Amino acid sequence: MPTSLRDARYLLAYSVPLAALGGIWLGGIWSWLTPVYVFGLIPALEGVFTTSPAAQAAESVTGLRRGFFNGLLYLNVGTQYALLLIFLHTLSQEPRALWEQAGMVFSMGVCCGTLGINVAHELGHRASRAERTMAHLLLLSTFYLHFYIEHNRGHHRHVATPLDPATARFNEPFFQFLPRAVSGEYQGAWRLEHGRLQQQQRSWWSAGNQMLRFQLYQAGLLVVVGAVFGWVGLLGWLGACAVGIILFQLVNYVEHYGLQRRHTATGSYERVQPWHSWNSEHPFGRILLYELTRHSDHHYQASRPYHALRRQPQSPQMPTGYPGMMLLATVPPLWFRVMNKRVPTVMEEKSQLPPKAA
Repeated sequence: MPTSLRDARYLLAYSVPLAALGGIWLGGIWSWLTPVYVFGLIPALEGVFTTSPAAQAAESVTGLRRGFFNGLLYLNVGTQYALLLIFLHTLSQEPRALWEQAGMVFSMGVCCGTLGINVAHELGHRASRAERTMAHLLLLSTFYLHFYIEHNRGHHRHVATPLDPATARFNEPFFQFLPRAVSGEYQGAWRLEHGRLQQQQRSWWSAGNQMLRFQLYQAGLLVVVGAVFGWVGLLGWLGACAVGIILFQLVNYVEHYGLQRRHTATGSYERVQPWHSWNSEHPFGRILLYELTRHSDHHYQASRPYHALRRQPQSPQMPTGYPGMMLLATVPPLWFRVMNKRVPTVMEEKSQLPPKAA
């Protein structure tokens, strides 16, 4: 495939906010367009279309069009806030049936998960202050600013160990994992920030405490949304944030389910290896989530931009893409039936391989 066409496929990621805009604008049955698209059509397409291992391994990006790839991420900030304003205005204008409101909230929630948290996740790993600020803005739109602290300084250090709240344990159902992960990430962010300030001999109660500032930013936006769009708009936004957070925790759940790092002779955990993350090479989920499904390479080098993430041959592969696996995770008996036979095989076979060199 010519490079320019291969690059242009990432424009497909904007089909999610476009579907949400169409559903919110048209209303009625169309309000459910986004969840049907993401969790109906996409898994169906991924059941039919895939790429061969040879084609996956042959994919490479030279980085000559870095501005294009970065621009796609940056545009998500304006897109997310514009969509949020349209959503709040539409929801608060006139009474609607509860099922129609639910469809709009779910559609906006999908965008909170994909644009608000997933794109922020990518930008939050960048070195540029401007890009990290964009990550904060996206997380603010989803009421999840503490993710920036806990993910970068906690999850990447403790992934695939009992110390990480975002790593699902073997035989742990999603609905048991969800409250543990959400509360664990929030508490972990406070602990990490407290530890950072202690090391710098700075007061916990100061402007230097990023978690305190994050709470103020979120409280301020809460007041603004309530004042401008009323209780209907405020509850609708909080509902969309909740949907986005749940969807991203579904991603967390499927990414590392049951995979554990070994202790070394010194008592510490081994370095994160490709077999400590579940991956998917199914093309549609890869594009919609900006290559998040090549998760092993992301954990091996978190600063590597999404368009340059590589297929790791040693990484365990899921039977379908992330959207389909997220759906499966909501039905624990089916999830266990599919995944519980895979986890022991991965841990037995992959852990015998020598550690991957840097």
